[in-house]
Amino acid sequence: VQLQASGGGLVQAGGSLRLSCTASGVTFSSYDMAWFRQAPGKEREFVSRIIRIGSTIYADSVKGRFTISRDNAKNTVYLQMNSLNPEDTAVYYCAARKAVRGNYDFWGQGTQVTVSS
Repeated sequence: VQLQASGGGLVQAGGSLRLSCTASGVTFSSYDMAWFRQAPGKEREFVSRIIRIGSTIYADSVKGRFTISRDNAKNTVYLQMNSLNPEDTAVYYCAARKAVRGNYDFWGQGTQVTVSS
């Protein structure tokens, strides 16, 4: 099983990025997918989740700015990030979970997002 995250980069405050995470070796449509992030010196935190039937949830810090979506035909989950600010700077990780709740089964390698002021 592999989750390959991409799309990170350097962007100015107020800009946008779209992250992608493509899964292989799993029945993608059977998994809830999520994005987490970890800033330097901080613990990893939840960003957003999209369950297998499409419902979504967001951390308060990104609500209204980030949008998670999935394309089951492409085995890919996306995170559209708008109105970025320096506090969004972090390594972003995608994760997959088959159970309705609990720990995530698989994690991607992370993609760096840096927002300059």
